[in-house]
Amino acid sequence: MAQDSAANAAAEKSIRPWVSVVLAMSADGKIGDTARSAARFGSAADQQRLEAQIARADATLFGAGTLRAYHTTLAVREAALLTQRQQRGQPPQPTQIVCSATACFDPTWRFFTQPVPRWLLTSAAGARRWRAQTAFDLVWTAPLRQGAFDWPAILAQLRQQGIQRLAVMGGGELVAALLPDDLVDELYLTLCPLLLGGRSAPTLVDGEGRPAAEALSLQLVSAEPVGHEIFVHYRRHRAEKADRFN
Repeated sequence: MAQDSAANAAAEKSIRPWVSVVLAMSADGKIGDTARSAARFGSAADQQRLEAQIARADATLFGAGTLRAYHTTLAVREAALLTQRQQRGQPPQPTQIVCSATACFDPTWRFFTQPVPRWLLTSAAGARRWRAQTAFDLVWTAPLRQGAFDWPAILAQLRQQGIQRLAVMGGGELVAALLPDDLVDELYLTLCPLLLGGRSAPTLVDGEGRPAAEALSLQLVSAEPVGHEIFVHYRRHRAEKADRFN
């Protein structure tokens, strides 16, 4: 609870939301198989913890690959979690934000009939594809920096929209895009008891990577084994420079 209070206080003072990455991965660090199909290898306990993290957030953010794999999103259904959101003054469901430059989705997917707020973060071309439809409550053209999405500017705009806590649900390319500007504050990871392998299988952080000397350091907050899984909570360790949240 003390950790939550500190994060909430930080988010209130920040120019951007507090960003939590929430993902399950195999013992060899894969968040999906080589076919990039839906990763359903987490247990019922993992699903419960995932729902609890979604319930804490004002919004979730996920990439096109995640939506194409699942065709749906996880809504808050547990009565106790819905009550907690009401007590915090939050709406019943967090806003579900899909990030995609092309925005090529099938409007018949179940996601588009779920009772959740839906936003689309996309390019100018993607925005033109969806603005004439009612599938998304908000279609938002992303600001660009050197031809790519400008994530500091995007997160600042989310904060202006009242989003203080943002849960990033995948995939690895999206997580990788947030790291160059040091925009991830904590990670909730479920280590699942299987090995997937494969060079093309997505990992927690995809992309080109970085040298070990430039790695972003983490602090272990907790590690809890439950059955054959381990639930790990890391916080970003910024002791080497002034923490933007203090």
